[in-house]
Amino acid sequence: METYINPGREIWEELCRRPSSRNLVVEERVKAIIERVRTDGDDALRQLSVEIDKRELPDIEVSAEEIRKAEADVSGEVRAAIAAAAKNIKAFHQAQMPHTVEVETAPGVRCIQKPVAIPRVGLYIPGGTAPLFSTVLMLAIPASLAGCGQIVLCTPTGKDGRVSAEVLYAASYCGIQHIFKVGGAQAIAAMAYGTTTIPKVDKIFGPGNQYVTTAKQLLASGTVAIDMPAGPSEVMVISDVGSNPEFVAADLLSQAEHGADSQVMLVCDNEEFARKVSEAVVRQTEELSRADLAKQALGKSRFIVFSNEEDIVDFANVYAPEHLIISIDNPWWITEKITSSGSVFVGKYTPESAGDYASGTNHTLPTCAWARSFSGVNMDSFIRKMTIQEISREGLGGLAGTIIAMAEAEGLQAHANAVKVRIR
Repeated sequence: METYINPGREIWEELCRRPSSRNLVVEERVKAIIERVRTDGDDALRQLSVEIDKRELPDIEVSAEEIRKAEADVSGEVRAAIAAAAKNIKAFHQAQMPHTVEVETAPGVRCIQKPVAIPRVGLYIPGGTAPLFSTVLMLAIPASLAGCGQIVLCTPTGKDGRVSAEVLYAASYCGIQHIFKVGGAQAIAAMAYGTTTIPKVDKIFGPGNQYVTTAKQLLASGTVAIDMPAGPSEVMVISDVGSNPEFVAADLLSQAEHGADSQVMLVCDNEEFARKVSEAVVRQTEELSRADLAKQALGKSRFIVFSNEEDIVDFANVYAPEHLIISIDNPWWITEKITSSGSVFVGKYTPESAGDYASGTNHTLPTCAWARSFSGVNMDSFIRKMTIQEISREGLGGLAGTIIAMAEAEGLQAHANAVKVRIR
């Protein structure tokens, strides 16, 4: 990992640049996949399974028998962990439930904002080398709390043609009844357009690889809503000489092991401490089962040393990390000045992995500096805010002059007439 000592602000944007994720070849392939699914539905899904995954897809939907078998394959320890994590996630998200707002803005003018659940949502759960059954909890629990009428889940199978037992158990635990053995861009297209087997949804949630992310972004331009723009995972750790280098190294590697395109950043106030963290990173990396991926991610990552506290805060807000760990002796003075982060982890005993699994916050977060303008997944992600208004005859009389003056000034005579005919 490269180390920079007190870099000038003129190069901060360059230091905050993420590894490029746009790939024109991938975009063209995804466009072709989307069009095939749009026109040929289930047939395209079966053909793509053979072409891409090299296996037949006789049954697109997971059967009740497969779910029962998967439940038996999940250890008691993992079952208990899912139950404990789900309890905390539900408690935190339940507290976020929005309420109806009703205000009389003027005599006889009643305005209401009413929360309404998105009717149909689709959840994408990555498979591959690390099936993220924790993401099932992060998406299915708030969707259920919000009252979404239909929740469908797509996830790829493993090389044996089966969906991860833990993913199926978590989905069943959350009450999801429609689970489909489809992954990649084709899964996103199937949920966006609908097929004979897979229902069309109104909004799609969940992380994925470059093909999944590209499909979501392309389809969000006019076909289906998505949770947020997202790219490879990332973490920034702010630490000082009072921090434990082993803790910090472990936090950096917990994101680096996600994939070769992940990025991790250390921001600290002491060059010697940065060196100790670097040594700990090297040592701990060799113990990881996903060491090769972690090493590739570390090659795209940086250590930044600032002697000025103001620079530390400002740099963190410019980077706008998906995850920000503030591992210093008095962390709250920095925490209160942070304005751009997907999720913040305060103190030396708050690892990012706690938020990934069990503390209760959601781990589906904006990356690539989108934290400046997007929130992570929360209850509002599954709910629309619909406004309602009721105006009495007297109330309209009170507003008439304002409405007519503004409408006529904008040259919209029919708008003004809609009031005038009622007043007359």
